[in-house]
Amino acid sequence: MKLPDTILFASDAELLALVGAVLLVLAGFASLMERRRVKRAALHHVGWVPWTGIFLTLAVIGGGLLSVAVPAILTA
Repeated sequence: MKLPDTILFASDAELLALVGAVLLVLAGFASLMERRRVKRAALHHVGWVPWTGIFLTLAVIGGGLLSVAVPAILTA
């Protein structure tokens, strides 16, 4: 698989920021799924996926990666 040159030659800070942004997008998806689960009409069919825990985990890790990467990107 051939990677695009922008990803292949990206700095570590840019890669961390990219992974952090992807994790925050996935956290937004988990939040959307939790909201959908709460608004379900049949409450006895709620499901088993812990969307709130997934959201919090992804949001904390993604925010941490972005907070580490942004100062390095701004100084470059």
